[in-house]
Amino acid sequence: MAWYQGAFFYQIFPDRFFRSGPPGKPAPSGPLEPWEAPPSLRGFKGGTLWGVAEKLPYLLDLGVEAIYLNPVFASTANHRYHTVDYFQVDPLLGGNAALRHLLEVAHAHGVRVILDGVFNHTGRGFFAFQHLLENGEASPYRDWYHVKGFPLDPYGPRPNYEAWWGNPELPKLKVETPAVREYLLAVAEHWVRFGADGWRLDVPNEIPDPTFWREFRLRVKGANPEAYLVGEIWEEADPWLQGDMFDATMNYPLSRALLGFVGGEALDRELAARSGLGAVEPLQALAFSHRLEALFGRYRPEVVQAQMNLLTSHDTPRLLSLMRGSVERARLALSLLFLLPGNPTVYYGEEVGMEGGHDPENRAGMVWDEARWRGEIREAVRRLSRLRREHPLLRTAPYRRVYAQDGHLAFTRGPYLVVVNATPEPFRQDFPLHGALPRGTQAVDLLSGARCTPMGGRLCGPELPPFSLALWVEV
Repeated sequence: MAWYQGAFFYQIFPDRFFRSGPPGKPAPSGPLEPWEAPPSLRGFKGGTLWGVAEKLPYLLDLGVEAIYLNPVFASTANHRYHTVDYFQVDPLLGGNAALRHLLEVAHAHGVRVILDGVFNHTGRGFFAFQHLLENGEASPYRDWYHVKGFPLDPYGPRPNYEAWWGNPELPKLKVETPAVREYLLAVAEHWVRFGADGWRLDVPNEIPDPTFWREFRLRVKGANPEAYLVGEIWEEADPWLQGDMFDATMNYPLSRALLGFVGGEALDRELAARSGLGAVEPLQALAFSHRLEALFGRYRPEVVQAQMNLLTSHDTPRLLSLMRGSVERARLALSLLFLLPGNPTVYYGEEVGMEGGHDPENRAGMVWDEARWRGEIREAVRRLSRLRREHPLLRTAPYRRVYAQDGHLAFTRGPYLVVVNATPEPFRQDFPLHGALPRGTQAVDLLSGARCTPMGGRLCGPELPPFSLALWVEV
């Protein structure tokens, strides 16, 4: 079983997590945006990779087993999707030394670290684009980009070169050019040999050449056969998950299903619709289960176990905002995430109830003041992550529906029975078990400690409070 099958991932936006340690060189001299100030599109708050390493005890206490870092390479943007040097960690994050330190500290505690690879486009400051900008048609790098005319117009509203969604700040690389292809593959291999445990790949569908991604896999897995490759694909991803490209994708179809079931009519669907989540419809238990069954039946078991299951990310509004401030619904959604096959992935700050709408609001400085935490959400994440470590079948066993009616769902993961109440009213746990628990033997809820003896093929358990769940297993 691969290390990433069922691992608890924690996504960190480095500039917004924690300030600590010396800057890299060249060191900045100007002021940083105040940590508590609303985040801006252009401002830098000064979080570093030294800071991530310093907060590792917090992550370990939460139960984190792997960190997914948003881009860390030199860039002119706080989110660093505008790469200017793929072989240099941004000095504002502490430089290459800070990444080396983070990898060493994380690995010493058994925590893996994957990097964000942005290989479809660069920033305007990337050496090849600058060379082309300065020298025009005479540049030997003219075939690194899709140029439509000279001189280049990198600051006008309509660039005369292909760019990501027409944004002149993000010129699109011409990956079919052999020199570009080899450069990117060398970058991918270099950082895995440096110690990174894999890649999250940004907009891979915008490099639609499958031979590139097959070569990419061979180079990365050649450097580290255990490296994890996960693609940012927002829909079903069958072509990418045949074993020759990615190990997994970011499971946004699961996100929409979970948000629709737990959020129901309370979900801020307008807020969701203005993000990559798109339309999120309210789901009752049976419809939700049908969505899960379709997703889990779509891929091979090893892919299902490796999928990056998430609720939110840096590209979506925050969970508590989507739930219109309902702590109970946010807690239930995160809890349920940990009880489904795949890798539960938590965007930084969701576990303490941070709020935020669209970019840049969803990228605020991490709240470290415990008085401002929604402690019940964090405690649910800690408890569920611990149970997954103590009960390995919760990582690997398949999903099987037992009962689904209105907002009430029950399903098994191997010998475990999960009962979910996604309604504002208490739910009496009295429904047919269909063999989910052995007759005549006592069962215990690993979350509440409640006990019951199933009788007549029914659970006959106590009332489940609103927006909560139970995890039953034979004693």
